[in-house]
Amino acid sequence: MKKLLLFILVCVLNAPLLAQTTVIDSIFSGGQWRDYRLYKPALYDGTKPVPLVLNLHGYSSNNFEQDFYADFKGLADTANFLVLLPNGTFNNQGERYWNVFNNPSAVDDVAFIGQLLDSIEAHYKIDKNRIYSTGMSNGGFLSYTLACEMNDRIAAIASVTGSMTQDNLNACVPGRPVPVMEIHGTADDVVPYTGNVLLGFVAIPTLVNKWVTLNGCNTTPIQESIPNINTTDNCTAERFLYTGGFRGSTVEHYKITGGGHTWPGTAFTFVGVTNGDFKASNEIWRFFNQYRLNTLTDTRPIANDPTLLRIMPNPVHDYFTLQINNTTSLRQIRTYNIMGQLIAETKISEGTTTQTVSTTGWTKGLYIVRVTAQNGTEATQTIVVE
Repeated sequence: MKKLLLFILVCVLNAPLLAQTTVIDSIFSGGQWRDYRLYKPALYDGTKPVPLVLNLHGYSSNNFEQDFYADFKGLADTANFLVLLPNGTFNNQGERYWNVFNNPSAVDDVAFIGQLLDSIEAHYKIDKNRIYSTGMSNGGFLSYTLACEMNDRIAAIASVTGSMTQDNLNACVPGRPVPVMEIHGTADDVVPYTGNVLLGFVAIPTLVNKWVTLNGCNTTPIQESIPNINTTDNCTAERFLYTGGFRGSTVEHYKITGGGHTWPGTAFTFVGVTNGDFKASNEIWRFFNQYRLNTLTDTRPIANDPTLLRIMPNPVHDYFTLQINNTTSLRQIRTYNIMGQLIAETKISEGTTTQTVSTTGWTKGLYIVRVTAQNGTEATQTIVVE
């Protein structure tokens, strides 16, 4: 990273003065000061809420390098969003990192990100429905952790050369669909495409398939080859798009055959086999720009069909039985309390038209049952638990 740092310093010292601003500040979190960079485009005037993109550095890197290596500034200048780049803490070897490996003695980076967002929201006009997280390598790992543990604030995430540990993936039960993009090279020797059993890193196809399942997407993707406009980069790229997810969510995967542990489209191409056929930052913002937190958490039905189902008995005592009409079959049943909180979720084997749901242990009151059919139709009914 020393060459990268030197190159960045030369660029900065020779850059013209612009109306854009980078704020360098810190907050006190977990018993220590945690610093961050915040990029404000010239269009931001503080009069209306704007989106925010968390841009998380990789292991042994820092937010200064990430700001230039995974550059969103030009996009922010055009689309008017803020870019927030926090720093991880130091490990015993003096390298910055994010604690996503279940080390109980290390810092709580999820809590830190939450506190940092609180601070930024208190001082800037942020659209709370449009907060996103992306990251390189270890920063991609943290983005997935935020998708699992902070999906009440993070609308969508994108990971470049990151993955999840098997333990974290097993424990991940998001309360809503979380749109996910994964960009990864097959020749990545740091976070291997095929996984790393010793370190517990999940193979990328396994990771993608898991999020396809979590989001309820179609398991057969739309596949396209990215035009090989750079014939000297020694790699090619394909895009796999999984559609039809709950609340309109999708999963996207860019598979870079021959690509290394790098950020596609970056100007700094001396750190490995870097794909030059597309710019990861552009694709990530295009992906993020589709999603709003309020639409992904809305419990109202999409294309509601009142003839789709019957629920018996209602009022309910210990259980209810749901029967869907014979023109389709069940995919998923979700039940929410009157506050909109998810209480129970049941995923159904294809072909099932009748399902019994236990209400043992539920408090008395009103609940909303939302059913998704295999054909994508949704319907809701209100039940009373006595």
